[in-house]
Amino acid sequence: MAKRNFVTIERHIIEEQMKHPEATGELSKLLTDLSIAAKIISREVNKAGLVNILGVAGGENVHGERVKKLDVFAHDLLFGMMDHGGQLAVMASEEEEGVMEIPPDKRVGKYVLLFDPLDGSSNIDANVSIGTIFSIFRRVTEGGGPGGLEDCVRPGVKQVAAGYVLYGSSTMFVYTAGEGTHGFTLDPSIGEFLLSHENIRIPKRGNIYSVNEGNYPYWSDGLKRYVENLRSEQSPIGKPYSARYIGSMVADVHRTLLYGGVFLYPADAKRPNGKLRLLYEANPMAFIVESAGGKASDGAGRILERTPEGLHDRCPVILGSADDVADAERFLREERG
Repeated sequence: MAKRNFVTIERHIIEEQMKHPEATGELSKLLTDLSIAAKIISREVNKAGLVNILGVAGGENVHGERVKKLDVFAHDLLFGMMDHGGQLAVMASEEEEGVMEIPPDKRVGKYVLLFDPLDGSSNIDANVSIGTIFSIFRRVTEGGGPGGLEDCVRPGVKQVAAGYVLYGSSTMFVYTAGEGTHGFTLDPSIGEFLLSHENIRIPKRGNIYSVNEGNYPYWSDGLKRYVENLRSEQSPIGKPYSARYIGSMVADVHRTLLYGGVFLYPADAKRPNGKLRLLYEANPMAFIVESAGGKASDGAGRILERTPEGLHDRCPVILGSADDVADAERFLREERG
């Protein structure tokens, strides 16, 4: 009988750390703490309908969006889990207008954590897959004091790690530290994330496109032509691509990562700067996809090379299989002339 090799996420993180003799273990501890927080959020998501945690919490977040109860729970939990380990200098969340300071006796760490606590929360009450997205940078401020805005507002190419947690039919933790993208599935019987998708490689070209076609009237002509080409027998694969759109970025990107194809949330006449947040959604997902051999573009260039101006900048997103994203860029470039 073949022997199964059970690799927990903690073991995998430690083994990856051992490949770098200069590593101090702080990043490994940070990722391990995030995996523990993910287990708690997963537990609450899975029993949400039974404990009165569904629905609207009241009020709006910094983006003018109605805040769900699970949004609040996930945001508070992540801050409470991550603010005392000594690895962080500062945090920032999609739900908060400014940076979140670490308690004075714990803000000695050299890392910065940015997160979207519960992506796709508008789907919560419909029991659709949702997720958590995170991004990690090294701090740039010196002196051992509190981290600040300049530590957080950085180009995505400076990330040292990024990941997401998908709360769906199973809970998956997917992360990269820049050398491969790895996926772990939560085994609820033992309460551990086990390695299930080692060194994920996105196909060079896929046969699925994922976009909110309800925004078609607001798209540019180049984008319309690109999607129409995908839907035709003149597509790059000689037959129409399949359309798949869930409306939770984590779920749509996860499928794209495994099956290939292209995910788009482009700029349009309503949102000339795009809808998705650069620091909390676009950058970490771009880092993950590129580490898996894919491509991530804002329609004109590499997402990871964009220089943000503020914590809540928005960004057009086209990511997935390298050839599919290159095709989208070509259609948009031809439109610009």
